[in-house]
Amino acid sequence: MPEKETIERVRRDRRQGKAPSTQAGEFVREEIEHVREGKHGARSTKQAIAIGLSKARRAGVKLPPPKPGRTSAETRERAVRDVARGRAGSRRKPAQKRSRATLRALKREGRAAVSRKALARQARTAARRRRAA
Repeated sequence: MPEKETIERVRRDRRQGKAPSTQAGEFVREEIEHVREGKHGARSTKQAIAIGLSKARRAGVKLPPPKPGRTSAETRERAVRDVARGRAGSRRKPAQKRSRATLRALKREGRAAVSRKALARQARTAARRRRAA
């Protein structure tokens, strides 16, 4: 569940007419903070970002799922489901067993995935994948 401050920041961004990716960035930032605080870990920087984007979609940020070929089919299907949940506006509680299992698995992961060095490496590789401006 996203924190109240994060949702307020996203609402402010939306009112200011900022892009959905900027709005989603608030959720990614929150996720990185959670890992840094030790609430849970992440296997990779990519995973921490993916969790943040998933939360954003479920919260109703108009962020489209990745295009086919960019990620695995499972990831894309999950993103499609998250978008649908965000659109419906339903605040259905997640399955308790699944939620607990996910959290326990994440707690076993390390914290190095969101170090400054790891985030810089992720940003560089992402920039390299995009075409030159």
